Amino acid sequence: MSKIPSGYMERVYAGWLGKIIGVRLGAAIEAWDFECIRQSFGELNDYPAWYKHFAADDDTTGPLYLFRALEEKKGDTLTSQDVADAFLNYCADGHGFIWWGGYGTSTMHNAYVNLRSGMKPPQSGARETNGPVLSEMIAGQIFVDPWGLVAPANPSLAAEMAEKAARVTHDGNSVQGARFVAAAISAAFAAENIREIIETALALIDPSCDYARVARFVMDYYDQHPDCTWQDCFLQVKEHYGYDKYPGATPVVPNAGVMVLSMLYGGGDFEKTLLICANCGWDTDCNAGNIGTIMGVLCGLDQMDYQKWRKPVNDLLIRSGVLGDMNNTDIPYGACYIARLAYQLAGEEIPEKWKDILLNRSHECHFEFPGSTHALEVRTDGRDNTFQMINTDEDAYSGDRCMKFFGTRLLGGQELYLHRRTYYWKDDFSDSRYDPCFAPIFYPGQTVEAAVKLPPYSDPFYAWAYARDGRTGKIYAGEKTLMTREKWQVLKVTVPPGDGVIIDEAGICMQVPFEKTGRRGGFQVQLFIDDLRFTGAADYTLDLTRETKEVWSARHQDITQVTRLKHCGEIVPHGMLMACQEEAEWYTGCHSWRDLDASYTLIPQEGRAHFALFRVQGAMRSYGAGFLDGQFVIRKNDYGWRTLAAVPCDPPLGDTVTISVSVRGNQIEARCGGTILRITDEDHPLMEGAVGAGVEKGAAVLERIRIRCVN
Repeated sequence: MSKIPSGYMERVYAGWLGKIIGVRLGAAIEAWDFECIRQSFGELNDYPAWYKHFAADDDTTGPLYLFRALEEKKGDTLTSQDVADAFLNYCADGHGFIWWGGYGTSTMHNAYVNLRSGMKPPQSGARETNGPVLSEMIAGQIFVDPWGLVAPANPSLAAEMAEKAARVTHDGNSVQGARFVAAAISAAFAAENIREIIETALALIDPSCDYARVARFVMDYYDQHPDCTWQDCFLQVKEHYGYDKYPGATPVVPNAGVMVLSMLYGGGDFEKTLLICANCGWDTDCNAGNIGTIMGVLCGLDQMDYQKWRKPVNDLLIRSGVLGDMNNTDIPYGACYIARLAYQLAGEEIPEKWKDILLNRSHECHFEFPGSTHALEVRTDGRDNTFQMINTDEDAYSGDRCMKFFGTRLLGGQELYLHRRTYYWKDDFSDSRYDPCFAPIFYPGQTVEAAVKLPPYSDPFYAWAYARDGRTGKIYAGEKTLMTREKWQVLKVTVPPGDGVIIDEAGICMQVPFEKTGRRGGFQVQLFIDDLRFTGAADYTLDLTRETKEVWSARHQDITQVTRLKHCGEIVPHGMLMACQEEAEWYTGCHSWRDLDASYTLIPQEGRAHFALFRVQGAMRSYGAGFLDGQFVIRKNDYGWRTLAAVPCDPPLGDTVTISVSVRGNQIEARCGGTILRITDEDHPLMEGAVGAGVEKGAAVLERIRIRCVN
């Protein structure tokens, strides 16, 4: 008998989508109390805020990054140390990812500092280490959703994995909350109603803990007062388990009461449950996010009103980890990533329909989830145009579904750009929440391609593949093609190698024939599109003299295309100044690059070490080639730096130098002038990653990085 229930793929997508909907619903009113929400909105019944694009949030950044521990674990069984390693590897130091509220105020901040200082879990999150208040904040449960989604209908396994994750940062009731939430999500795959989900999850936590007590309190009140409202129940929770009873910024127990009452009074309805949860106040994004996952799995996509809840989200998920390309993703990718590991964990074959997508195409726009848009957007310089994207099973280039696009009131010769955003700028966001920063997901040297076809009722028009340089506005256009109704056509264009180019969108351009100019009411275009993807090898130069510093806020300032572990870079005449009192690193490029040739031009100023970084998999995994204590070395960071090869060589302080690196599989060659080092790494080699630069106790100016990927 299969461990993976039928309909799993659609329900894991619904659960992950529900998480993002819930977080977006609650983010703008986070930390508001019940009275403040009631006075401001009466009763909130929709998203309370509009965003250009919804920026990063800790509730949606942390889950998938910490969940990567399941794939990257050191042994056969997941441990808390595996999750701690993922936390250190994907979290920047002091910005993004988590709430940096101060050591002694923010639990996640405490845990990060503890781990960086060498402390191991569970001590890093223990009550004895951090105190009773800090160890029982809400973040123990807000990151655990994937552990429930990856173990469908297996709540005991979900709770076990969630506990291992939560003990890295929390203790006590927070760990019980992590077990409860993950178990509830898992149980939702098999349960018939919300009461069964709650009972199943409660059976897997300590019945004597306050988390269980507040849940039982709410359930008893619900059963014993059938004529009372959710508002009445909330006031009882506030009186007996309110924030005044549990000190700290975000205590988990009061918020647990809100979650349970919203599920009971929501009666199994997705929208009603989330709105009750948000209207109660307190930690609204955390509560509604966890509830969104549970209800998404239970209710499925059919209960998520598309126009009201899904369309504003548009499948987009912005994150704020340390590697910039990983911060630009979509919700279908997250669902596919979780599902691939679910089948692996269960020891089952991936269904044939999903095998290629989960194993090879999870980053592509495949449109196989009903209603999915993969965050596609439309751009045009026309006026009075209306556009619509509909996920449909009317036709498909591969699989069962595709995207159907409509554009109306177009003039002859007008161009319409349907695209995926491959890079985001500061002005694309309404705020600076959780400090997102980016590297492109598409580069010069690569090819954008998509399959397109006219619906049988559409008039012909022209289309071509394109990519745009966001810095200059230059369009790289493929062959202009007249669309037909008879067959699918694959349009593609390869962006030539280039210097200083930032590709910020790529997709399909549509153009109305000029002879249609006089049509009354304008011209309508309709198009099926499927399998939008980026292929080929990057071949470009990142010229730091052309980059700029984007000032999001006084605290959030980053160089375009570059992310950082810590310390801000500064743009100077020769490039980017990198300086620090201890160690600092900056990253760019794609985390999935494998074999490549790269040359790094920099000017060492002073300090102990100056490095070119490659195969960067995060803050704790990478290779470096450069100058260290009077030697030219190749070294490796695998949760601690160690030197793999070295020859004497004094750093040429103040002079421009070029460090060249060639990587093929586990073979590495590094050069600087006439100095050459070659090694073969046989000890768990890092086989893919981005590039970057680093310094220790000093400064250097990074002028440019020339990158040519060869696979």
